Amino acid sequence: MRVENLTLTNFNNREYQVHTYVLEPNPELVEQKRPLAIVVPGGSFNHLSKREGEPVALAFNNQGFNSVVMEYNLVQDPDKIYPDAGLDVLSTVKYFRDHADEYQLDKDKILTVGFSAGGHVVSVANNMALNKNYQTKYDFDKTDVLPNKTILGYPLIDIKKIGFPIPEDQKAKMPVEEDILDSALGVTRETPDTFIFQAWDDPVVLIGNSIEYIGALNKNKVSAEVHLFNHGYHGFSLARHNVETKGQAWQDNPHAAHWFNLAMEWLKSEWGEWCEAQKVW
Repeated sequence: MRVENLTLTNFNNREYQVHTYVLEPNPELVEQKRPLAIVVPGGSFNHLSKREGEPVALAFNNQGFNSVVMEYNLVQDPDKIYPDAGLDVLSTVKYFRDHADEYQLDKDKILTVGFSAGGHVVSVANNMALNKNYQTKYDFDKTDVLPNKTILGYPLIDIKKIGFPIPEDQKAKMPVEEDILDSALGVTRETPDTFIFQAWDDPVVLIGNSIEYIGALNKNKVSAEVHLFNHGYHGFSLARHNVETKGQAWQDNPHAAHWFNLAMEWLKSEWGEWCEAQKVW
């Protein structure tokens, strides 16, 4: 596997980091091009969860994907979180579409995967990709920057629907634009087909976030698959023992862990089979 740390520049001339996990080419395979998973961790906009980064990227590698973990603008960085966080996603999609041959990618099978706050970033990025004002201001074409599918894990959709008060010193970093504050408001018929999973008992990102976004997808006739688990709390990542943190036994949740295989089944029902999996851990 080829692992790289890249510094990219987004459409607003802000530099940010991406970490690539690229499987070695196998000349014996019929299909040489692989789908790409762009993983966007959560972390309350003040850090990036390691449990929602590399372990998830490697899980996708095990399914025959190449993968990327993307960093994005946080509250401690200069200026507000947006528009840069969303532009980071769009710039990442374009970079790997432009370099598809170098990374052995199928440019029509690019997936964004956002957890918690990262789900907000990913869903806002989809809105920005389809918004003519952003297209004009930042000089991009939607066909270059829009992912083909999106997975949202316990996603923050409406910043007002969070289970704790936003710290006073962070409020100035939050967006004021209604369709960024609440990404469900920006859903259109062109929004990528979306897979959503969350736990019903999530006390951090309230379940109303997913329900509102599901309603927006349905209203706009966007195809979706949704799994709302009875228990799981928040931030369970892959919900496997190998991503369980000390003192947080609830994170090992075999029932909620089904989301990953269900997502793979969903993708295969949409895209068909792709390259064979390669065990990397």
